[in-house]
Amino acid sequence: MSHAAPVIVVGGGWAGLAAAVELARCHIPVLLLESARQLGGRARSVQRDGHTLDNGQHLLLGAYEATLDLLRLLDVAEETVFLRRPLSLALGRAGGREVQLRSAALPAPLHLAWGLLRARGLDLPARFAALRFSHAMQRAGFSLAEDESVSALLIRHRQPRTLVEALWEPICLAALNTHIEEASAQIFLRTLGESFRHARRDSDLLLTRRPLGEILPAPALDYIERHGGRVQLGQRVDSLLINGGRLTGVLTANGMQAASHVILATPPTATCGLLKTQPLLRAEAECVGRLEHRPICTVYLHYPPDTQLPGPLYGSLGTLGQWIFDRRLCAQPGLMAVVISADGPHMALDNAELAAQVTAELARLFPAWPAPQAWQIIREKRATMAASVGVNAHRPGYATAVAGLWLAGDYTDTGLPATLEGAVRSGLAAARAVRRRPPTTSGARA
Repeated sequence: MSHAAPVIVVGGGWAGLAAAVELARCHIPVLLLESARQLGGRARSVQRDGHTLDNGQHLLLGAYEATLDLLRLLDVAEETVFLRRPLSLALGRAGGREVQLRSAALPAPLHLAWGLLRARGLDLPARFAALRFSHAMQRAGFSLAEDESVSALLIRHRQPRTLVEALWEPICLAALNTHIEEASAQIFLRTLGESFRHARRDSDLLLTRRPLGEILPAPALDYIERHGGRVQLGQRVDSLLINGGRLTGVLTANGMQAASHVILATPPTATCGLLKTQPLLRAEAECVGRLEHRPICTVYLHYPPDTQLPGPLYGSLGTLGQWIFDRRLCAQPGLMAVVISADGPHMALDNAELAAQVTAELARLFPAWPAPQAWQIIREKRATMAASVGVNAHRPGYATAVAGLWLAGDYTDTGLPATLEGAVRSGLAAARAVRRRPPTTSGARA
């Protein structure tokens, strides 16, 4: 007797979870297969020495509407998982002037213009240069006819080096995880446009109050299962089953699993490995295979509980560590998470050397702090794709050459850098493509 085969979502990161939730919401049978023993992918919580840590610090923006809508669907109240605050950045330098940028209580884009004009720690020529650049990008619709590096874009618009080092470079590294000399100006401007062009609240900072695993993975799992879907952990997909140009299922260690559709929401390396063995999918495999990756290191330093930053987030200029998150906001007083984006000489240091260097940097920045009592380091060597010049030409869309096979992930053609919002949007796009093509019935065929 034939029966409706489920849609299989391969990968339980934020893209796969978004896809599975959307399918479950529409009462489409869904089976999510995750090779790890927990959900969340590269945005998950881990246990280290009795502490709950995130495998990387994530700062969301008010413009992340797809993510916020998804959380509302899951009955996750924003105020319980995020601290929302208007754009306010403080970046310090040991022995130097602190740079402060705060948006004004004005409609967009005037809130940014006034904030740039009133920025502290920048001289008047630098502030006017930032304002001219912002206005020029507004007029251009935050887009470019031809891609170039962020560095080349800033040089072309005569941005002073002091301004680049104090503002544009830290923002680019945080958003794109790619150094400005190679970072795509198209992706950089798309990010700025989404944050500053439309509504003032789009540029709000959303700082996490809870571990990442509690924000999306746990509520998504509950929602999927309550709506008839299934989630299986520790299930690695070894190959795709294709018959007559159509996806018919997947092969795991437990055997063949029939599918009406498959959404491949795995990281680029795993995706490429599954695609390249299939002649019909070699073009997609070549595109994904061209993508390079960049690391993110997070150094967790445990100070006495009364140690705290001036605010929940603080930037550090001219140092290895770039952004410091005070985990007091996550009910972990005294715990600092220091983020180092992209590649660099720090990747050649062992963990003890890296912890010692970052500790010394914070001691110079905050000389009144005591020494940390312990440290942990989490290295994600393939944290994101490299958002380099021209990379958008190699980012695949969600559709493939095989009927019933779809791609999702922050590396796909979202136009955004590899962010949680990009992952969620891609998962939703793939799921909605499945909705437009109702699942077929499947019996014994494979």
